[in-house]
Amino acid sequence: MKRILFITANRLGDAVISSGALGELSRRYPAARFTVACGPVAASYFEACPAVERVIVVSKKRYDLHWVNLWAQCVGQWWDMVVDLRGSGVSLFLPTLRRRILRGGRRPGARIGHLSALFRDRPALMPHAWSRPDQERLASEILPDEGRYCALAPTANWDGKIWPAENFVALGRAIQAKGLLPVIFYGPGEEERLRAQPVLAVLDGALDLGGQAGLGLVTALLRRCALFVGNDSGLMHLAAASGVPTLGLFGPSRASEYAPTGPRARFVAAPGPEGEAPIAGLSTEHVVQEACALLVDEG
Repeated sequence: MKRILFITANRLGDAVISSGALGELSRRYPAARFTVACGPVAASYFEACPAVERVIVVSKKRYDLHWVNLWAQCVGQWWDMVVDLRGSGVSLFLPTLRRRILRGGRRPGARIGHLSALFRDRPALMPHAWSRPDQERLASEILPDEGRYCALAPTANWDGKIWPAENFVALGRAIQAKGLLPVIFYGPGEEERLRAQPVLAVLDGALDLGGQAGLGLVTALLRRCALFVGNDSGLMHLAAASGVPTLGLFGPSRASEYAPTGPRARFVAAPGPEGEAPIAGLSTEHVVQEACALLVDEG
């Protein structure tokens, strides 16, 4: 049985994008068992993957001591392959037959395209999302079959990427008029809750499903939604990977690098130079039109 160490991102969005490479490795080595090293936010995302037998949480420490801790947890195992998407150099000091290291740093072009360089034949990589049967059952109790739901994700990891709360409220009301129940998703922690609160406080009837749920359950919940609309965020990438019709909203972040990737994923960008356009310039009317068009296309 092959054992592969897969070192990936701290942030959820980058971790979801990296799952395309993990899925390709799993396809090529179906009997392999994977150990994934990732940041705390992404840990529960990989725990639901059937090919993953262990998740090592890499919590950032001063002086890069988190890499020393990771090395200490991995050096006692002989690895058939170490894949390092962080360019950390840890793999240079681990016993392994093969190393695949993706250099760190930002560069132009779609991030998911950069990952294909790990493979000589450069396959087209598609992100994956996983959930366990118990999580699917619980999701069906939270969002029963008789309802029709629209997932809204009004938060992001920095405020410049966040479409104004009043716009999300207007979008939610337009979606309600189409017979869908808005379901609000956001990440863990008090800051995320506070960012979502202006929408939750005003959008009557919306369900609050943000916060502390494991990402396997979040995946199962997203799959029960007819539509996802959200800021450029980890949840946007997770929705796209889950196969949900997904509309990502972009302002100062670059869709050319981080557009959602999935079988039913689209994005809209605020007018202006890429990387500089204020997201508030993205009109509610335009987003409602694109969201409704995506519903019709999938309907």
